[in-house]
Formats: sequence, structure tokens, C-alpha cells
Amino acid sequence: MLNISGLKEGIVLDHIEAGKSLEIYYNLGLDKLDCQVAIIKNARSNKMGKKDIIKIEGGLDHIDLDILGYIDHNITVNIIKDNLIVEKKTLSLPNKITNVIQCKNPRCITSIEQGLPHVFYLADEQKEVYRCRYCEEKYSK
Repeated sequence: MLNISGLKEGIVLDHIEAGKSLEIYYNLGLDKLDCQVAIIKNARSNKMGKKDIIKIEGGLDHIDLDILGYIDHNITVNIIKDNLIVEKKTLSLPNKITNVIQCKNPRCITSIEQGLPHVFYLADEQKEVYRCRYCEEKYSK
């Protein structure tokens, strides 16, 4: 069981693929928050060998579950209240993501119109393929 001491109320992102915690930290905008964030890298894991963990003080309103699901839908989101895990959320690939990845097609409208949001929709869940909403350019991880 993960030791959640020091986190009375907040979120623990568990089962992060080792080395991915900083990508998640920046994509979720945790660097801009005014709350405590702890990153544990290369923690031992029976299931994964090594894993990363992120502890975030405060409520779920800080976390965009779609961004998290896109980066790695195997992450476990533990909701902590009074030092106890009160809920576990599982993630899935989001049907749509906005401003997480950018279209690589130089002829896409997003390359010309700087203010347009980069919107991708899930085209193939099995292969984890997303396509640009504007030009259908394929993006796979």
C-alpha cells in the first residue's frame, strides 16, 4: 500500500510509467499551481518493476483527466481525504483532446491561424491513433 503520509487531502497519481512523471507534470500545468506537488521517480513496483508517482495537494479540479488519459490511460488516480484513499479512478483514452499535441501538417489551418486550438479526435482506439479535426492528419504515439 502506498504511503500517503503528509497528504491529508489531494490526489495521488500512481502506476505512471517510469520516467513519464515530468511530462505529466508540465502537461497538466502543475508547475503553475500554488500547491504542494511531490514527484517520486523510479519507485519499486511489483507489477511494473519501476514506476513514477505524483502526489498533488488539493482537489481534483487541478487535474484534466482527458490529458492524463491521453498520456497514459493505465495510471491510477487515487482521491485522498483525511489521509485515506476514498476513491480510485481509472482512465481511458479520451475521445477528443485539445492543445495537448500539435498538428504536423504544414498545410493545416492550425499552422496558418496561430490562435486556433489544436483539436484531435480518437480515430482508432486499438492502435491509439488520433486525427486532426481540421485536416485529418494522423497522430499516433
